[in-house]
Amino acid sequence: MSKKNVSKEKSIRSTKLTVELIFTGAILCAGAFGLKGVLDQNKVVLKSQYAEDTDVSIEVPTEADPNQVVFSSIDVPSADVSKGDLILVNDEHQYVSDGSENLVNINELNESYGITFFSAFEDDYTIISQAYQPMADLLSDYYNQFFDDTITIYGSYRTNDFQRQLYEADLEQTGEEESTRVAKPGSSEHETGLAFDLSETVNYDYNGEGDQAWINENCYHYGLILRYTEDKQDITGFEPESWHFRYVGIPHAYYITKNRLCLEEYIDLLRGNFPYTGAHLEFSDDSGVDYEVFWVPADTESGTTSVPVPEGLKYTISGNNVDGFIVTVYKNRPAATAPGEPQVQEETSAAEEDPAAETEEETAEAADDAESGDSEDSAE
Repeated sequence: MSKKNVSKEKSIRSTKLTVELIFTGAILCAGAFGLKGVLDQNKVVLKSQYAEDTDVSIEVPTEADPNQVVFSSIDVPSADVSKGDLILVNDEHQYVSDGSENLVNINELNESYGITFFSAFEDDYTIISQAYQPMADLLSDYYNQFFDDTITIYGSYRTNDFQRQLYEADLEQTGEEESTRVAKPGSSEHETGLAFDLSETVNYDYNGEGDQAWINENCYHYGLILRYTEDKQDITGFEPESWHFRYVGIPHAYYITKNRLCLEEYIDLLRGNFPYTGAHLEFSDDSGVDYEVFWVPADTESGTTSVPVPEGLKYTISGNNVDGFIVTVYKNRPAATAPGEPQVQEETSAAEEDPAAETEEETAEAADDAESGDSEDSAE
């Protein structure tokens, strides 16, 4: 990937040079016209030797804020607009897999980590790699608080063919022309591997009530959102699903939850109000991490999009599956890679955000006496 400077603000070095030039010019003018200069904070005041009432003031630009984020650019394939943690998938914006999803087997990872207090309903259930740890952290903390080992994963990654089978089966059952319970093939988040459904082994249902309410209320701390809620049904087009969770990353899950948005609203908010060339969305989460988020339109003509990224700070880049890329800057987190090297889809797990999170050994010890069970699937 190529790199070139595209700083949104002038660099500190160029700002200093500008100040020096202006100041030097002012002093030279003073000498030429018989004026003497007096530096008053950020202003050079030139007083005439010949007319006491003649003052000339020149504003001297202040030095650039050292905390100001300086951007360079990297080239990203425009086709990657359909990849990333923030891709919007619905009837209007379908997902077309290119087979590059990095899927991991849930039960195999559970076994390797010694996790026995939850499991996937089928041994072949997979999920995209960056969503596994947040899901496991969430359910680990839930178990350690309520000692409930009945939670099971009853929906995760699905192929397009399997989603088609589910959709056609629902139409056959309801007799309707379209379904509000099952997404059309290509319109389901399950095809991305970023979504999963919860159930439990007592009543073969998950309603997010009682002890389970803790999961729904706290999932945003782990980068997860409850995707389909009753108050957003007119926007999402789906009936409420208390069991369907979607990984978007900690910054975005925080902002979406705190501002009572659905993913459709959040994507539109960034596209319409926070482009790179304008004001950026800035906020801090519960852990005191500061973020700066903005949208960059995809360059569909050249096939490559120049995406501004911060110098020396951690960042992520995600397509929105609509028309561009979303850049997330971690303003108080230094970059883990060399300057200019892309950090696409790098994310901090809940364990990293929370120093009190359990280690794998502690998780295994807490789960020694727990067992997992089976349950039924949700339709979406």
